[in-house]
Amino acid sequence: MAFATESYVVFRRQLRMNLRNPAWVLIGIMQPVMYLLLFGPLLKPLVSQFPGAGDNAYTFFVPGLLVQLGIFGAMFAGFSLIGEWREGVIEAERVTPASRTALLFGRILRDLLQLLVQALILIGLGYAMGMRGGLGGVLVGLIITLLVGGACAAASNALALTTKSEDVMAPVINMVMMPILLLSGILLPMTIGPQWLQRISDFIPFRWITDAVRSSFLGDVVNSQVGWGLLAAVVLGALGTWWGTAVFRKENA
Repeated sequence: MAFATESYVVFRRQLRMNLRNPAWVLIGIMQPVMYLLLFGPLLKPLVSQFPGAGDNAYTFFVPGLLVQLGIFGAMFAGFSLIGEWREGVIEAERVTPASRTALLFGRILRDLLQLLVQALILIGLGYAMGMRGGLGGVLVGLIITLLVGGACAAASNALALTTKSEDVMAPVINMVMMPILLLSGILLPMTIGPQWLQRISDFIPFRWITDAVRSSFLGDVVNSQVGWGLLAAVVLGALGTWWGTAVFRKENA
């Protein structure tokens, strides 16, 4: 109960800070919305040629954008933590008896709530543009997206406390995220690429996650593809939480 209370206190404070400037929720979703509006129509004459993609461009494309939102939106969560560290908030938290894990978990809850709101907006726009998808499959895809978002948010906070500089953190994130964007099949399926590129992407867990979310949106929820994607999301979530907690404990030791 103490852990839950401490996490809630941190979450409430972080949420209050976000509500003072809610524009960030809309700013964070602008990139996937622009992809949906400007890139999605280009896929309409092509989607039927993608293996296993179905015949609806938005049913194929929206799941990839959800994964992109979960990765990119959450990975930039740590920038606010750098500001808190610079203002002495982290130093002040050292003197509290709160669990160091709760300090991280409360922030992750804030990031997950923001991601959930953004994801629901994106899914709603997808339906408005003609996406087809059953409620169960969409729910499974949303759960996987939130797991990925939690992993990336925890990793972002850990990276923020490790670097303590936006000038260092930004290029590191861009260097890591660009190959993930290109090799995970978010924009286009990797099956249309050359064999050597597909082999490389097989080692990117975000490709498994993207394929899983896409498969669930297509209505095929109970299959090995969704299982492997869900497993990858859980493992990444565990690793991200472990790293974030370790850094928080070290910082607040």
